[in-house]
Amino acid sequence: MEGSNFLRCLFFIFSAVLLLIFTVYNLPNHLSNKPELLECTTNSPWCISKNRILGKKPNFLHKPTTSLRHDHTADVPHHPLDPLTIQEINKVQKVIKSLYKDTVYSVHSLVLEEPDKEVVLKWKKGDDLPPRKASVIARAAGKSYVFTVDIETDEVVQQDTSHISGYPLITLEDMKTAIWAPFSHSDFNRSITSRGVDPKDAACLPFSTGWFGKEEDGRRIVKLECFTTQGTANFYMRPIEGIIVVVDLDTNEVLEIVDKGKHIPIPKAAGTDYRLSAENSAIIKLPNPISMEQPNGPNFVIEDEHLVKWANWEFHLKPDPRAGVMISQARIRDSETGKMRNVMYKGFSSELFVPYMDPDEAWYFKTYMDAGEYGFGLQSLALDPLNDCPRNAEYMDAIFAAADGTPYVRSNMICVFERYSGDAAWRHTESPITGSEIREARPKISLVARMVASLANYDYVVDWEFHADGLIHVKVSLTGIVIVKGTSYKNMNQVNGEEELYGTLLSENIIGVVHDHYINFYLDMDIDGLDNSFVNVHLQREYTNGKSPRKSYMKVNKEVAKTEKEAQIKLSLYNPSEFHVINPNKKTKVGNPVGYKIVPAGTAASLLDPEDPPQKRSAFTNNQIWVTQYNKSEQWSGGLFAYQSHGEDTLQVWSDRDRPIENKDIVLWYTLGLSSRPVSRGLPYNAHSVVRLRPQTGEFL
Repeated sequence: MEGSNFLRCLFFIFSAVLLLIFTVYNLPNHLSNKPELLECTTNSPWCISKNRILGKKPNFLHKPTTSLRHDHTADVPHHPLDPLTIQEINKVQKVIKSLYKDTVYSVHSLVLEEPDKEVVLKWKKGDDLPPRKASVIARAAGKSYVFTVDIETDEVVQQDTSHISGYPLITLEDMKTAIWAPFSHSDFNRSITSRGVDPKDAACLPFSTGWFGKEEDGRRIVKLECFTTQGTANFYMRPIEGIIVVVDLDTNEVLEIVDKGKHIPIPKAAGTDYRLSAENSAIIKLPNPISMEQPNGPNFVIEDEHLVKWANWEFHLKPDPRAGVMISQARIRDSETGKMRNVMYKGFSSELFVPYMDPDEAWYFKTYMDAGEYGFGLQSLALDPLNDCPRNAEYMDAIFAAADGTPYVRSNMICVFERYSGDAAWRHTESPITGSEIREARPKISLVARMVASLANYDYVVDWEFHADGLIHVKVSLTGIVIVKGTSYKNMNQVNGEEELYGTLLSENIIGVVHDHYINFYLDMDIDGLDNSFVNVHLQREYTNGKSPRKSYMKVNKEVAKTEKEAQIKLSLYNPSEFHVINPNKKTKVGNPVGYKIVPAGTAASLLDPEDPPQKRSAFTNNQIWVTQYNKSEQWSGGLFAYQSHGEDTLQVWSDRDRPIENKDIVLWYTLGLSSRPVSRGLPYNAHSVVRLRPQTGEFL
């Protein structure tokens, strides 16, 4: 009997050990890639809040741990555009350390210095890779440096950027340092305590300051706005209105504390929690799970980690810390010859602009450039299987560099999957009166490459979707939470009719401020070759003048843009046009130039004055369409150094050079726009906008 008990006890111990091993083995998929969650040791709203930047305490030596789903330490590049590997970043880090030696430095960007386009286009699989180089942006002793490192020779070539204002993007380490600065200042602690907030319940987030005059030059600063986490995970709904803390990012010094909202109460926590566990389950129920099954496996493959092949498409896909996702060398197979034809050399999100329309002191500076100031890719955390991406998705990790140059893995940053929504891509049924019984239908199946960037309260879902008919569909969806402004008003009947709220009273003591979202895309179209042209196809009314029973008809006039200024396009409903990128040197069977057309959808225009500092910095919103002559150094439409820039290195400046673009290597830029007038009190928010690149029927395929 005792032996039986001993065996039973041994069995339970063995089972517990197995369970522990299983839990530890699977830990990286859930927690180890989120060190900020591991640093939280309580169930406080602050620890379990949506904010993914902050930890319980700053730990500057702590790096995100490497995913165990795939060991990247032995990765090697296979393609000239493959991102830097862990081994390559480690080599570059040694060079950086030798450059600065005993000087404190920070790395703000460490990515592949891509070979010249001509070199990449000549390269074929099996050839030796071009020399691998790294492009580095770093700061040391209060100065910014841009240089290239030859990874094989350690040779360093530095660029002169003294003519450019502004600073490189803010690092995660910058933010983690800045958020604690206010709590060491007695005036700040007194201010929040006087509002009835315990400092341990306060959370301060770093917001970029924009640039509003010469007096702001010389210091790299950030402004912190504070919230209380007491009673809800959704601390965005509980702003401590009017308190702004200005911090020097280089010295971590508190420069100024503004407190002008003592009369404004903190909104209540009741009903603000966005988590399903906090919702009324009797009212809100999730639908039954839906899944697309592929019993024979997916129809796409990802070769050598980054080369995606699906249907008649082939393209290079990689994560980028600033742009998020980069699509390169997108080619499509000719249905007649079987040869691959060039469509787009490179496409990515170049910049984002989010201006809030409130001139008050605590709000006027909120004019964010999310890619150039924060890093669209750096804010893209692991995707959630079955929620962010369907069951049939495959995932791609990113290798990024921390502020000291150490490489780390951002797991599951991109997912790739086939989408089928039950729609028909094309169909036709012949009418019975013709004597035919033809019914033809083809399913609409597409391939999607997706990333999600979480920038404080907003989450951006970016889809690059490829269709078998040659269409490229870029979709941007906004979700997350609306950030709000505290107010003393509880009901609109308290508001003076002439008073401007700069938004909508959403709930008691809460205003949703009017704001815009703009996303500018860089689209280097190389249709069947480098030399392309941009055509503005005007649609206008013409009259028959008695030559027909019809009085009027629509006429098509095509104008080829000769220079960059001629290709600055503002969309107008009452001046309709189509916009084509063509290769005038390549003709179809019937003699038309091959080409693609850009199909705008759901965009908005900026109403800010062109001389308003935020508008000068984000001048890419002055037009929806731009075309520039290709220049390898002109990739970021808000400028290389967007943080506190003056606006002298932007797409507007480049385009105003008015270089020739007819039958040249050209880049198309398109700006999506969404105007937001919040109508709910900040719980889950959703909107989207799209742009399509469609092959001209009979002109390309």
